[in-house]
Amino acid sequence: MAIKGNSGEYKARSPLGMVIAVLLCCFFYVLGAWQRSGYGKGDSIVVAVTRQTACASASAVGLSFETHHTGGLANATTSGLGGKPPPSFAPCAAALTDHTPCHDQDRRKHDRAMKFPRKNMVYRERHCPSDGDRLRCLVPAPPGYVTPFPWPKSRDYVPYANAPYKSLTVEKAVQNWVQYEGAVFRFPGGGTQFPHGADKYIDQLASVVPFADGSVRSVLDTGCGVASLGAYLDSRGVMAMSFAPRDSHEAQVQFALERGVPAFIGVLGSVKLPFPPRSFDMAHCSRCLIQWSGNGGMYMMEVDRVLGPGGYWVLSGPPINWKANHRKWQRTEEDLGGEQKRIEEYAQMLCWEKVTEMAEIGVWRKRTDTAACPAMPPAVQACDPANPDDVWYKNMETCITPSTTAAGGELQSFPERLKAIPPRISSGAVQGFIVESYEEENRRWERHVKAYRKVNYKLDTKRYRNIMDMNAGVGGFAAAIFSPMSWVMNVVPTAAELSTLGVIYERGLIGIYHDWCEAFSTYPRTYDLIHANGVFNIYRDKCKMEDIMLEMDRILRPEGTVILRDDINVLLRVDKVATGMRWKTMMANHEDSPHIREKVLYAIKPYWTADSDKSSQDQEKKATSSKGKGSDSEV
Repeated sequence: MAIKGNSGEYKARSPLGMVIAVLLCCFFYVLGAWQRSGYGKGDSIVVAVTRQTACASASAVGLSFETHHTGGLANATTSGLGGKPPPSFAPCAAALTDHTPCHDQDRRKHDRAMKFPRKNMVYRERHCPSDGDRLRCLVPAPPGYVTPFPWPKSRDYVPYANAPYKSLTVEKAVQNWVQYEGAVFRFPGGGTQFPHGADKYIDQLASVVPFADGSVRSVLDTGCGVASLGAYLDSRGVMAMSFAPRDSHEAQVQFALERGVPAFIGVLGSVKLPFPPRSFDMAHCSRCLIQWSGNGGMYMMEVDRVLGPGGYWVLSGPPINWKANHRKWQRTEEDLGGEQKRIEEYAQMLCWEKVTEMAEIGVWRKRTDTAACPAMPPAVQACDPANPDDVWYKNMETCITPSTTAAGGELQSFPERLKAIPPRISSGAVQGFIVESYEEENRRWERHVKAYRKVNYKLDTKRYRNIMDMNAGVGGFAAAIFSPMSWVMNVVPTAAELSTLGVIYERGLIGIYHDWCEAFSTYPRTYDLIHANGVFNIYRDKCKMEDIMLEMDRILRPEGTVILRDDINVLLRVDKVATGMRWKTMMANHEDSPHIREKVLYAIKPYWTADSDKSSQDQEKKATSSKGKGSDSEV
């Protein structure tokens, strides 16, 4: 007998292997029946899945985690058991290959974003469609889409077919952002403020910012362009979180993620950034066009909020060194001089110390000891200390966040920071976590990831660069899977019981707050692997399971991997929806015992593109008919 693998090749199965498989199946069946009382409610379902996953594991029938770059639609094979037929999702129209639901300039509705105020960039912020206007279809990849180059080659080269937009090669030609070279884009590392390349620019910063000793680990890059700063900081052990608005320059954030650099669609506008206080070791603006001197210093106050004690703020470009550059920038001396004066005044009010001004770069440092700081002006107040992590859709304020070092001790340098006890844990700031339970949580994730590696040996290779954890907790999964060849976007759901994102940053990891009832602030096909632990239980009765899974499909690359860990009853429902999304799936037992209700569902998104379906001419009709429809499966 032979079995056909995902690549289409036939592999012989030895008689001995089949005998062993049958014996193991029988063993687990008998053991399951004997221990059946341990399952509690839903015994029959759990026993059936235990038998099935044991047989699948024993006979080495599973998923291929390789990439094949071939077209066509693969047939999904699932481990669902009985019940109603799964919902079926049609492809979206080919024009929606870059659909970003909460950031789209929806031309079908006469530029939906332009209906919002232009003041403070409100029209560039998140504006998600209502449930009735939400597209419930599968966003296709563009024709000719291929798997991105592995890191670090992806830093410099992106396949043209994956983001076929040439406008930046024209608009930023003299600034050396990106060059079109036939089948690929090449990124030379240039930028508006670093014409000699990002490496040379970082060398300048390194003369005053201590990148080398690991004390500066996390950087917030505002108005990032194609994220060359973050791309080149990576080789120095520094992780940058980059963001820029959707379409201010075409595909800039999309290019960043195709390169394998952490980024999201966002703007410093009217609402707070989706991070807790004291997240970053450095914040950076290189000609980012943010009005730092306006709104009573509100944007500088927001940077101060997310900047840790002792953190650095770098401003590169106007108005720094305005006396020498006002003609080049086509602005008057009075205008630029007044702008820099206001920035200096706000910096002093925030208790930032001016470190240096070299050429067109200004560097400030947030003090760790505020005793010597001047008193705040009467017009400015301290921010309300109650619930400082509650920032999702909350308006920015002209107030100053108290600049004190977190209780529990100083942060260690990276990489020691990754394994050390974070100050928020040692001080008891996270309710429900003490040092012992935090350490046990990390040991638990070490065991989980060890089990993942037994199923998917590609986890330790260059196969996955952009990884997302949809319910990150204290970052245990990211720490266990940590590698210089990959990065993890640790998402802390706004519906989670505990706000743990501050702990994640104290470990030297990066992450973001998000509500999974809405679309994530990224382009389609920007993550290679998505991990989710208990997400559907968190959002039970809050939104539809299918909407969360369609969003996962949107942001997952073709042939990308999903690992879901949840209760067996939840995963069986997930598996049915996955069938309608064409995913290939395989259920596996908990690594500790088949009698534990928690199981793991592995899934692969098949490769297909906008032109690979024979009925492509009907896609737009299908998308229209599927809008607002689909199954009513609530989480």
